[in-house]
Amino acid sequence: MKRKQQYGCVTNVTQMLTDRAYGDVEYVLRNRLRTAPQFVDNIELETELKGHNGCVNCLEWSENGCILASASDDFHVMLWDPFRHKQLYDLLTPHEGNIFSVKFLPKRGNSLLATGAGDCKTFVFDVSRQNDSPIRKCTCHMQRVKRLETSPTDMHLYWSAAEDGMVLQHDLRQQHGCDRQDANVLIDLKNNIISMPEVKCIAINPLRPEMMAIGANDIYTRVYDRRMISLTRVKQYEVNQETVPNSEDNIPRDGCVKYFCPGYLSSKEGYNQFNQKATTYVTFSPDGTELLTNLGSDHIYLYDINSTRLPVFLQLPKLPTTNGTATNGASGDESTAKLGTHGREKTKHKFPPDVELLKKEGNACLEKNQFLNAIQNYTLAIKKANGKDCAILYLNRATALMKRNWYGDVYAAIRDCHTALALDPYYVKAHFRLARALLKQGNVEDSMTCLEELIRRFPSYAKNPGVLMLDKDIVIEIEKQRVRAADRTMMSNEVDSEKEKYWRSNAADYEDRFVGHCNTKTDIKEANYFGDTHYIVAGSDDGNFFVWDRKNGIISSIYHADELIVNCVQPHPYICLLATSGIDHEVRLWSPQNPEKLHSSVRRVKQIDAAVQENQTRMQSDPFDSFAPDQAICRAS
Repeated sequence: MKRKQQYGCVTNVTQMLTDRAYGDVEYVLRNRLRTAPQFVDNIELETELKGHNGCVNCLEWSENGCILASASDDFHVMLWDPFRHKQLYDLLTPHEGNIFSVKFLPKRGNSLLATGAGDCKTFVFDVSRQNDSPIRKCTCHMQRVKRLETSPTDMHLYWSAAEDGMVLQHDLRQQHGCDRQDANVLIDLKNNIISMPEVKCIAINPLRPEMMAIGANDIYTRVYDRRMISLTRVKQYEVNQETVPNSEDNIPRDGCVKYFCPGYLSSKEGYNQFNQKATTYVTFSPDGTELLTNLGSDHIYLYDINSTRLPVFLQLPKLPTTNGTATNGASGDESTAKLGTHGREKTKHKFPPDVELLKKEGNACLEKNQFLNAIQNYTLAIKKANGKDCAILYLNRATALMKRNWYGDVYAAIRDCHTALALDPYYVKAHFRLARALLKQGNVEDSMTCLEELIRRFPSYAKNPGVLMLDKDIVIEIEKQRVRAADRTMMSNEVDSEKEKYWRSNAADYEDRFVGHCNTKTDIKEANYFGDTHYIVAGSDDGNFFVWDRKNGIISSIYHADELIVNCVQPHPYICLLATSGIDHEVRLWSPQNPEKLHSSVRRVKQIDAAVQENQTRMQSDPFDSFAPDQAICRAS
């Protein structure tokens, strides 16, 4: 008999017991309880693990969750018992630079550890030997090693990503002498990018280990199929009398790599001096269907890797007519133009009381310029309305987004306008707001086309003051763009390879985004799933870590976890427990606590709106302006 519902979605205990033959009931219960609201709402600081004498740059849980590894600027890797709050082992590594990554090699009984650091080296240690000497060493990278990654299905391989633009593959079954005779280069971004690329982060899909994602010092997240890539050797050539490593181009143009990028950035040609974006962290969802990226000087983005979507700027729906056919409005059909019986807006739909209340609260917040609360209320109303006849909710949210005007807000408003028009093709305000948003986004030609189409479809609005003003603004912006285009032709631009241009032109857009934190001061800031796909967690430059509800993108809670910056937030693989670290020398553990303790909590941030607004101000300024002249970026020992 075919099951009607996925086992993990069942909530009735009797049904779960009946269906236990279809899956692991213990696994389902454990994951559901892991982030049950009663637990997540009562999270508070459990303890601090002290021992490091430098910034703690990376954390890693063992496979069974019984050991927590931490690595620091002090060149030490420490292993902790998170339940007894005791240090199990203190490993002094031979590194001569800050350690940025530590990984347990899978299926090795938590005995093998790999490290990567700012000295361009990677080491592998066998901690079961109680010996600090590495059993493997690699010095092939020419710049800082920022991240290591392993595959849950392979106990012999690990990969290193470095700022020389390369991803190297390390096989413990093979001898390695760092003499550049081994074919160990999996990816080399320099083969297709002229400016010096830096790989900042790397991730392997847990259910499809052939799928590898990397983030670099640009706006793109790249996902590769390792099965289509042949390993190559490192070669060297000179640039400005400096030796630069290079390898053969081993990436096929078609079928091997897919690029992901927020749609509003894919059309941009440059950024201001304080807004150089880089992907600081990337991870796959536990079920392997989603990709989560933390984009520096921007927000956190979630991509659907199985059902990708292209960026959308202008895609007006055709208007249905009385005979059941459709028209694009160019013919000026009379019934359409006059908004007759078959062409009325559907914005007067009566919502259920709970949806109507959220809509009114959103409108009230919008009038008070409380844009974050307005957007959250409209979002909750949309979720409750379940997408039925709620074009007005999408348009109201678009209005709030345009007025708030954080990074990517205008593009998010464009997407909402398209959704509103898909629900109601006769929605005149949605046409107008889309044209205005396109202009604000810098898509002037699309804005003009949209406005012209509005007038063709609804001629009675041709003399509307708002329409006339928008037309005037478009003409002014067209002239400004003409001047800027003339200036650009006088500048010499470096040209990337044709393959790189092709991949970027086909970059997929995001599904969801999570806003509120600030990521400008460090390039190792993480973002992770908490409780499979129930919550998203990430650190921030304000010394806090954020928890978002995955379903609606709303901030669930904020916790103060560092005096300066939180870089690492690592959820325990099985229980409701979080480990955080950053500039402070301590590792902090967070878990559900007695509700009575929460009343006196000094860690949970009460003023979410103020914290979020301050972070957005930080992101649009020099990231180091907020440091006092006598304040060190890393805390003194």
